[in-house]
Amino acid sequence: MAEDGEVKPATVGTPQGAVISPLLANIYLHYVFDQWAHQWRQRHAHGDVIMVRYADDIVVAFQHQDDAERFVVAMRDRLGALALTLHGEKTRLIRFGRFAAQNRKERGEGKPDTLNFLGFTHICGCSLRGGFLLLRRTRRDRMRARLQAIEEGLQRRMHLPLEERGDWLRQVVMGFFAYHAIPTNADALAAFGDHVIRIWLRLLRRRSQKDRTTWERIKALAERWLPEPRITRPWPSERFAVKYPRWEPYAENPHVRFCAGGAQ
Repeated sequence: MAEDGEVKPATVGTPQGAVISPLLANIYLHYVFDQWAHQWRQRHAHGDVIMVRYADDIVVAFQHQDDAERFVVAMRDRLGALALTLHGEKTRLIRFGRFAAQNRKERGEGKPDTLNFLGFTHICGCSLRGGFLLLRRTRRDRMRARLQAIEEGLQRRMHLPLEERGDWLRQVVMGFFAYHAIPTNADALAAFGDHVIRIWLRLLRRRSQKDRTTWERIKALAERWLPEPRITRPWPSERFAVKYPRWEPYAENPHVRFCAGGAQ
């Protein structure tokens, strides 16, 4: 296999970061996890089970705690038989969902744990009407890493004309907004855009000791090249209703629910 530009002989595994690796992982996990987990759910689950897998990141939600505990044991055995292991730090059981806050309060515990998945931190929140609301915020570590990459990219392009720098920065920010512009994440989008503007201003002022770029000047540049942060994705319930207009919960199959295409 080729890894980091170096060819190494290997008989197992796939090269880290190779283009083919995610495809092979998806094919392998389809048989190792997906089909097995579906059978386990039909044969052993006593309540509702929702499974979401993206490559090798998996979230499984259970109605009953005993189902979750038995599933973890069974999954460890299943993967162990194939010389695979679960990630020690990422694999955990948490109370999450509509009744998590009340259940933890009755036990004298604090707020429900958060869940990181697909670049977002999922939080048990509360709507303006007092009901349960799933909050999804851009992960702070991912945002910091992206801002650092933007700063390094601007530094490498400081010798280019302003138009080229602005076009490059607009494409980068648009790409970030396109992925993260989901409901309940407006504050993170606004914070990201503000940080980008401040980074741009700081780098412009570093060009020379005589540079006098003002805040009004950088705001004018931002209005010209940077997109406005706004939510463009529909709420999960609206997207699901469009795709399944006649869907009824638990119709004909009371113990199976599907969630595909990302975290809901």
